Amino acid sequence: MNKLILGRYFPGGSLLHRIDPRAKLLAGISFIFILFIANNWITYLVLWLFTFTMMKLSGVSIRIYLRGVRPLIWLILFTVSLQVLFTAGGEIYIDWGPITISSFGLINGLYIFSRFTMIIFVSTVVTLTTKPIDLTDAINYLLQPLKRLKLPVDEISLMLAIALRFIPIILDETQKVMDAQRARGTVFGEGSLPQQIKKIVPIFVPLFVSSLGRAEDMANAMEVRGYQSNNPRSSFRRLQWQKTDIAALFAMVLLAVILFILRTEGHHFH
Repeated sequence: MNKLILGRYFPGGSLLHRIDPRAKLLAGISFIFILFIANNWITYLVLWLFTFTMMKLSGVSIRIYLRGVRPLIWLILFTVSLQVLFTAGGEIYIDWGPITISSFGLINGLYIFSRFTMIIFVSTVVTLTTKPIDLTDAINYLLQPLKRLKLPVDEISLMLAIALRFIPIILDETQKVMDAQRARGTVFGEGSLPQQIKKIVPIFVPLFVSSLGRAEDMANAMEVRGYQSNNPRSSFRRLQWQKTDIAALFAMVLLAVILFILRTEGHHFH
């Protein structure tokens, strides 16, 4: 598998694979908002236990999740370092001009690291256990109320479906081009910034040409099949709510209630 796992589907028969994609999508979105309820180490511990439970229930190896977060770790660490170096409060450890390292900054940095990592893990759980076409159907269903505002919901859903299908393909194409460049002696990640940019440019040209070719093939295939965006569309698969789907959403409500109970307003833990 490519290094970036987010956006890929991992076939399986786990409990999470069988849950309705609409329930998984709603649960994933609600989890992001629930994260902001946490404000102390106990609430973050509960969130971490919940996240690891979801990862375990997905039937996918923890190593795959860790491999998926690796490409984004530098972005996370950069955000955390800004929080640590420029946030004052509590006990001051280092005060050097604009740079201040304090207990408040360190705690907030740890919380931000946890939030980013858990968002990536839970989003990956949703995409690994849901087929791209099912995820698109779920998005289309949840966006239906926006039709009253005259928004092109079907076209938006189609674009998302194509994008979700293209992400793994483009990532694989990128890997193939990079492997071809390495076979010619190119070493990525070494040298000065201008040298690294110079090495990356030859990757984008064949990738761009390949993407245009695939897009043209898809457009021709849709035209041959008589696709018209204005016509109403039917779906081959019918999504049906089960008791497990309701239980999944109830679990998110229960998680939010538990965090509210454990939440404290004390400045020491905030």
